[in-house]
Amino acid sequence: MLTQIPDFAVNHPVLVLAFVVLLVLTFFNELKIVSQRFSKLSPAAAVQLMNSQDVVVLDVREPSETAGGKIARAIQIPVGALAKRVGELTKHKDKSLLVYCKTGSRSGLACKELDKQGFEKVFNLDGGVTAWQDAHLPLSKK
Repeated sequence: MLTQIPDFAVNHPVLVLAFVVLLVLTFFNELKIVSQRFSKLSPAAAVQLMNSQDVVVLDVREPSETAGGKIARAIQIPVGALAKRVGELTKHKDKSLLVYCKTGSRSGLACKELDKQGFEKVFNLDGGVTAWQDAHLPLSKK
């Protein structure tokens, strides 16, 4: 069987190239996940964290997206303005920071920025406010 691998590679170079590309992309994706210094939390795990310690909640959605509500006591700083407004959060550097957006992708970018700024206890709400609502958790209109 091992002797058939070179024959296969010669006869199907496109398949072999596609396999190698997928393998490399998978490796780099896993490396990126391992090297990130923040954790993803499900809505249930986020509630447990919020109930067990003093947590600062950061909403990185745009103001127009918060009409449906936000997690109670969340500080709102859009992800695009975070680098400029990170000073508003420095007094909370010793606390856990739960970051969320609509689906969890922009909050991942915000978590990376906060990590660069020296925040050590940063958590990304996996699935964002959409997952929060799907878990039937409350949003505040204030």
